[in-house]
Amino acid sequence: MNEREIFYHNGVRDLIEDKNVSILVCGGGTSDKHIFEKLGFQDVTISNLDTRMTENEYAPFRWKHENAESLSFNAESFDYVVTNAAIHHASSPHKVLTEMYRVARKGILAFESRDSVIMRFLERYGATQTYEHAAVYYNDCKYGGMNNTEIPNYIYRWTNREIEKTIQSYAPYCKHKFVYRYGTAFPCTPELEVKGQLKKNLIKFMRPVFIVFVTVFPKQKNLFAFYVEKPIIPNSLFPWLIFDAKEGKIRFNKEWGDRKYKRPTKRCT
Repeated sequence: MNEREIFYHNGVRDLIEDKNVSILVCGGGTSDKHIFEKLGFQDVTISNLDTRMTENEYAPFRWKHENAESLSFNAESFDYVVTNAAIHHASSPHKVLTEMYRVARKGILAFESRDSVIMRFLERYGATQTYEHAAVYYNDCKYGGMNNTEIPNYIYRWTNREIEKTIQSYAPYCKHKFVYRYGTAFPCTPELEVKGQLKKNLIKFMRPVFIVFVTVFPKQKNLFAFYVEKPIIPNSLFPWLIFDAKEGKIRFNKEWGDRKYKRPTKRCT
């Protein structure tokens, strides 16, 4: 396995320890199948937009043609929803994140690129891609881009804070547990380019400096994984909310409001 596959393998192994859970993989492929097989998972559904994929390729796992921006599954259909290097292919990456959250019972796990000073530097000088045209070129110039079309996707890179804001906005009922991991894999795009030798030499020259830098500042590494654990409702609700068991709804806690705020006065007209 290469550096990215090892990072993916180890992240799944460490953050989803129970091998008997149900897993949905969004934007998945054969590499996902191999990772989950190797780790001993049994109940796995691999999904993707790519119509070229067939069910037989993923046996004994299940295969589903799905748009991760609008999954067909009911809420909490799987214990965990996982994605690896796929959210940045979507035209609405935040929608993918909230759909993963909706469909998961226990949590979501994603492996994407992190928006960092180092990545912005590499983008600026062409050492890594901003738009993923290489993926389209190596998929017959017809697939592999935005929403698996021939239009190269913008590579959306995340920050910790942005993930937290997205999840808390979608599910503002309680605090969430966020776990982050960082890893390193050196850019491979220059190796694919006809005139990429200078970029390759620059990356090779800068490698020792980069290793020292990311040892001191680990968030500057270019591999990024984030795990979001879904809280248990109603146990974890914020104090300003209560669960109405009779109607099965979350409601505002008026008693909490009475203790927190002055009584509302009649509005002037």
